[in-house]
Amino acid sequence: MTTVHESTTSSFLAATSEVLSGIATGSTHGYWYAKNLCNKWLFKPFQRLAGFSTNDDDKSAESSPKELQVVGVGYGRTGTYSLTLALDQLGYKTLHTQHMYETPEILDMWNREIFTPSIESGNADLGHPDFDLIATKGFTATADLPMSLYFEQLVDRYPDCKFILTTRQSSEVWFRSWDMLTKTITQPTRYFRWMSHADTINRYYRWLFSRINEDNSYLSAPLPLPDQNKERAIASYEEHNRRVREVIPEDRLLEYNVKQGYEPLCDFL
Repeated sequence: MTTVHESTTSSFLAATSEVLSGIATGSTHGYWYAKNLCNKWLFKPFQRLAGFSTNDDDKSAESSPKELQVVGVGYGRTGTYSLTLALDQLGYKTLHTQHMYETPEILDMWNREIFTPSIESGNADLGHPDFDLIATKGFTATADLPMSLYFEQLVDRYPDCKFILTTRQSSEVWFRSWDMLTKTITQPTRYFRWMSHADTINRYYRWLFSRINEDNSYLSAPLPLPDQNKERAIASYEEHNRRVREVIPEDRLLEYNVKQGYEPLCDFL
């Protein structure tokens, strides 16, 4: 009985942790919307009136073009943000989805080249993003979706690039975390649709849900987006990981769980 009780308690605590983690991560998107609104309509106009430059005006801050050196190819909710922090500490400026939201040129590129054409055609196509644009913004690494979906294009484009596949202990654990996160993000975004960047993010999730669930109906579904299909999402996750292992040469791929700490990363990089 004690063993059963401990197992039940452990499962409950793990599920609670996933819920709280999803809510915390989702809330950061609401913070981003509010911050973006204040920057656009309050702070930047005031800076221009006062004669100060803004990030939008100072193009000289952009780094010279580089090549991507490390790409995280794990699905979201596999430890991609922890990987981002670790890579940053190791000297690789890493583009995570959170940073994509904060870099308008990159977000606009995805919208222009991938999200909008997919919605207009009714087919969530991978297309061909401008990967070099990411490098021109000073990023030498990426982690998280949508970049992780493009490993087959990236492995040939950047022959010296290394790839890191982050995974969870099981597909069920991954989906529970993924489903909670996406619900906390897509529910509030419908209230900020009048903001151009918020509308772009809605387009992103329409496209992403269509890819993950292999169902183009998300491209035109009313907001908030319908729940995801557990069986299809898990099948997508497992097939993605299988294909990554098949396509990327062993000497360029590290399969990694963030609980392993820094040592595997340092040895690999």
